[in-house]
Amino acid sequence: MSKSIKLAILGLGTVGTGVINLINDNLDELKRRSGRDIMITEVGTRRQRDDIDPNIIQNSDLMAIAASDNVDIVIEVIGGTTLAKDVIMHAIKNGKHVVTANKALLAEHGNEIFAFAEQHNVHVAYEAAVAGGIPIIKVMREGLAANKIDWLAGIINGTGNFIMTEMRDKGRPFADVLSEAQELGYAEADPTFDVEGIDAAHKLALLASIAFGIPLQFDKVYCEGITGITLQDVNYAEELGYRIKHLGFAVRRDGAGNDEAAGIELRVHPTLIPQNALLANVNGVKNAVLVNSHPLGQTLYCGDGAGAGATASAVMADVMDLVRVLGSKDDNDVGNNGHHVPHLAFIPEQLSDTPILRAEQMITGYYLRVHAYDNPGVLADITRILSDAGINIDAILQKPAHKLGQVPVIILTLPVVESQMNLAIEKIEKLDTVTDKVVRIRLDELA
Repeated sequence: MSKSIKLAILGLGTVGTGVINLINDNLDELKRRSGRDIMITEVGTRRQRDDIDPNIIQNSDLMAIAASDNVDIVIEVIGGTTLAKDVIMHAIKNGKHVVTANKALLAEHGNEIFAFAEQHNVHVAYEAAVAGGIPIIKVMREGLAANKIDWLAGIINGTGNFIMTEMRDKGRPFADVLSEAQELGYAEADPTFDVEGIDAAHKLALLASIAFGIPLQFDKVYCEGITGITLQDVNYAEELGYRIKHLGFAVRRDGAGNDEAAGIELRVHPTLIPQNALLANVNGVKNAVLVNSHPLGQTLYCGDGAGAGATASAVMADVMDLVRVLGSKDDNDVGNNGHHVPHLAFIPEQLSDTPILRAEQMITGYYLRVHAYDNPGVLADITRILSDAGINIDAILQKPAHKLGQVPVIILTLPVVESQMNLAIEKIEKLDTVTDKVVRIRLDELA
């Protein structure tokens, strides 16, 4: 067997410890699959751990580990976007391949990091950064390499999916479920990144770049959270044959319609999708990504999106790819990066400057909940405004009056440009008979 491949793990939290356990448990399989001996030589940790093999060097100086001659591949699982970036850049400068689970870092600084890696003929692998144990990065970069991807939709945050599942299945209010998610460790003490869609937006930026061959543009992702979703809307959606999921969408628009702009939609928001859609039946903390490509059509990838086992599995999948690269080169050659899959699936100089569409240019269907007095002609006024705005109605549900003669009117529309819907809602809210702000949730048939 060829010389050993030496790993450094930076960070010994849940994921770092999971990687160590996976290597210990499956070392024989890893050797058989790669033809190389794989060993951990150094770990970066702020405190010494008694449960670590004494042959492994424990060091709090992460920069020293990143430059060590005793390391071939650096695994970064410390998180954050400051120290992690400095360490990764230092590792690259010193000719180390890097494996990271850090979606925030890559979404915000990936263009710079990947370009630096190309300059130094090394690779930065990041399967664990999106959807945990689901090999969605490999699927899109390699399995779908011959396809043109038209759109993708994903449940890419397990916390949000857990909350929406509990609200629907058990009739529990948002705040109650969020509290339990924190107790179970699904949500952080500050859950903002999860419930406001920021975590999903980081992952969507990566997926979109791979899907469409565009630079990473996290700052252009439209982001809307689930904090405003009520049991009332969850129940009305069910009654109409839909479920509400917190989804990320990346959609290629060719500008074919009269009001359609050419470009790419990047959006994270609550969405009504048909109850019988496979994506609608991915529950709990599971993740799933639905990809529509040509000529293959729709394919769904589902599994655990977080946790020690799932993330360690994705980290080690990247390590195995890099071990094979190292095994196929001369020992005197540092990188052999030219024979590896490009970081964002497309040759760097072939990345496109396709514009990212603004929020008002996006096209979706809508669920509208309008509260109005139970007076004659109210529904006619609302539908007339929608018609005048060129918005086609797909379904209407008018519920019995439930307070002071007010009735909720629920309307589903066919897809429309967001700017048209904005104008229509503004006019509806000015009606004397409408008593509150219009609640709107986007709707997608996933067709």
